[in-house]
Amino acid sequence: MAKALVVDDSKTIRNVLERTLREMGYEVRQAEDGRRALEVLESEAGEFTLALVDWNMPVMNGLEFIQAVRSDRRWAGLPLMMVTTETQIEQMRTALEAGANDYVMKPFTDDIIRDKLKLLEIWR
Repeated sequence: MAKALVVDDSKTIRNVLERTLREMGYEVRQAEDGRRALEVLESEAGEFTLALVDWNMPVMNGLEFIQAVRSDRRWAGLPLMMVTTETQIEQMRTALEAGANDYVMKPFTDDIIRDKLKLLEIWR
């Protein structure tokens, strides 16, 4: 079974994304910030096939998380989707240049998440 990591400081958003991912057949783990997400990746190395990441979080934000993931060879191929309220083109460009594979702006629908994930699966 495919395994996804949902990283967001909002429990509500984490639960919404988890429900959508479970409906798509993913096993899901959650983390409330980037640092905790790195701990989850470390403890379950090689098990994740996807991570959905918020930008604005305490402790370690989503951009810092993406940069940390992309700097570690073990996770070089992990698809990363930024899911955020940040809507400026420059921020989208920054996230993609840092290594995000896709970018979704909040608010989102389940269909948007599903469509983006289908594209990510095609690109892998």
